[in-house]
Amino acid sequence: MVDVTILGAGILGLSTAWACMARGARVKVIDPNGVAAGASGGILGALAPHTPENWNDKKAFQLDSLLMAADFWHGVVRAGGGDPGYGRVGRLQPIADDAALALARARAVTANKLWKGHAKWQVIPASEARGLIPASPKGLLIHDTLSARLHPSRACAALALAIRASGGRIVSEGSPEGAIIWATGVAGLTDLSRSVSATVGNGVKGQAALLDADLGAQPQLFLDGIHIVPHSDGTLAIGSTSERDFDAPDGTDDALDDLLAKAFDALPQLATARVLHRWAGVRPRARSRAPMLGAWPGRPGHFIANGGFKIGFGMAPKIAEVMADLILEDRDTIPPGFRVETSLPAAAR
Repeated sequence: MVDVTILGAGILGLSTAWACMARGARVKVIDPNGVAAGASGGILGALAPHTPENWNDKKAFQLDSLLMAADFWHGVVRAGGGDPGYGRVGRLQPIADDAALALARARAVTANKLWKGHAKWQVIPASEARGLIPASPKGLLIHDTLSARLHPSRACAALALAIRASGGRIVSEGSPEGAIIWATGVAGLTDLSRSVSATVGNGVKGQAALLDADLGAQPQLFLDGIHIVPHSDGTLAIGSTSERDFDAPDGTDDALDDLLAKAFDALPQLATARVLHRWAGVRPRARSRAPMLGAWPGRPGHFIANGGFKIGFGMAPKIAEVMADLILEDRDTIPPGFRVETSLPAAAR
């Protein structure tokens, strides 16, 4: 007998399975393509917070999840022995001009209030930063201590090890039993759109590259829209693009070449590093631009956990908890902006 069946072995499916198992549920995960076969099999892994301003439910939820992440991933490691590459290493961003400096300082004040001492958003002299230091026209950098990193595909593999070691099943086929959670990424958005006869989301392609560059546990960098993430295994990831129109969902092309050229222009010391892997995948983006969580309209016993887009790994620990609340305890703690109906056009609600 199974209490919960998860359809989809990406980050939201696996993390929800893990949270349900932690509460004693018997869980089965079904994915014909295997663990992290879709967008969750990526290489970037920048777990970065939203800016500390214009505070809302989405930003508060993300803050909670980022603060939960260390305990979540340490528990995964203890249970299964896999290494997700998690580390709260912080992030550096250059400051371009006086307007950017004023905004950064205002955000530092707001972060001090909203983050309640759990982390800092601060302006520091570039000379005080450690590791790979980006050029900054003002000689100053934003340093936040909330940002973390992990290796996405390795994190999913670690979750799979923990689930199996704790008695859960991950299979390529089978019959769903118990409560059914659809965590099927872009395909799931397509299925739901067809079910309600309205578009509830789409896929956005991203490309990234993995380099042979061991920078240790230094902070990740955010430069002109580019994430540069040093991983714990001696590699470094650079990404990512956001493409609405594309022909090859899993093919890399000139868009990645342009991204790398921008990164190497900003940090010439990386230009000689060997490119180990070029990655592309299509990430699920809900119509509301927030994760889509809750009951599937008109399908009793069916639930949805989808639309992670760029923030799925950072949101996963708390998404897993609220889905377990809903399914196992009939306790609805999903923020209004994350509800399935929020992504439905009015005519389909």
